[in-house]
Amino acid sequence: MQKPAILVIGHGSRDVDAVREFEQVAEHLIQRFPERTIETGYLEFAKPVIAAGIDQLLAKGFKEVIALPGMLMAGGHAKNDIPSELNTLMDEYKEQGLKITYATELGVQPKMIQAAASRIEAAEAEFGENYQRKDTLLVVVGRGASDPDANSNISKITRMLEEGMGFGWAITCYSGVTTPLVDDALQRAHGLGYKNVIVFPYFLFTGRLIKKIYQWVNDYQNQYPDVKVVKASYLNDHPLVIDTFVDKLHEAEQGTGNMNCQMCQYRVQILGNEHKVGAAQEGHHHHVRGSGTDADHTHDHHHSHCHDHDHSHS
Repeated sequence: MQKPAILVIGHGSRDVDAVREFEQVAEHLIQRFPERTIETGYLEFAKPVIAAGIDQLLAKGFKEVIALPGMLMAGGHAKNDIPSELNTLMDEYKEQGLKITYATELGVQPKMIQAAASRIEAAEAEFGENYQRKDTLLVVVGRGASDPDANSNISKITRMLEEGMGFGWAITCYSGVTTPLVDDALQRAHGLGYKNVIVFPYFLFTGRLIKKIYQWVNDYQNQYPDVKVVKASYLNDHPLVIDTFVDKLHEAEQGTGNMNCQMCQYRVQILGNEHKVGAAQEGHHHHVRGSGTDADHTHDHHHSHCHDHDHSHS
């Protein structure tokens, strides 16, 4: 019996390096499952878009597809934008019998925590021989969302890293959408007096936001040269991240992958977001879907708009 095809869904980015890194993750999955048919699709900017990925699978004769989102947390993209597109496609191709099973986001998982710890440990080498974690401040940076459930998960990861690794203190901040932002968090935390600081972006891939985070770190380091600030690498294609993707695939196949609906702002009244209960499930990326990366544009492209979800472009 033919196994369902796999569509690995990325957020997409104008940053060519970010798209390349996502494709490397997809390649890892292809290597893990050489007998399976795997395509990619992007929510915005990069190509192929999600619909094109589905079209490629249909053209190869697949009617059953597992959609595997490359999302760390269940914010607006995972809860709203991607499901909206997948539902639209299933409706469009219902006569062909298309069935898409949507896997859950990577989420707060032991393997993801271990991957994060590995990135932090690699960065610690920059402190030298007399380094001690108890004398060090850990700064974990999340992407930031308008979904408090997604934001709170970053705080949970911070706590697990702080307690599990034995740091003197740890704080959580974000690159956008919510607060505190990285620059403000660093300034506030400076009063704690730590002379060793590790800044770890809890991100999957590079992009404009990673570069922005590292620039904030550079600015802080220049302002306080007596503090040793080390930039840890983001998660990228760490083997344990790939393992988590595989786990999510298996959960989808077994029907055991469930999103956290107890704290979903579209289903229950979450403090400060009560008005979102029952909101229509619709995508917000029509105007940038497949619009291209920086490599496709030779001119400066200024893009600004406001959406009430975790729409911070990388």
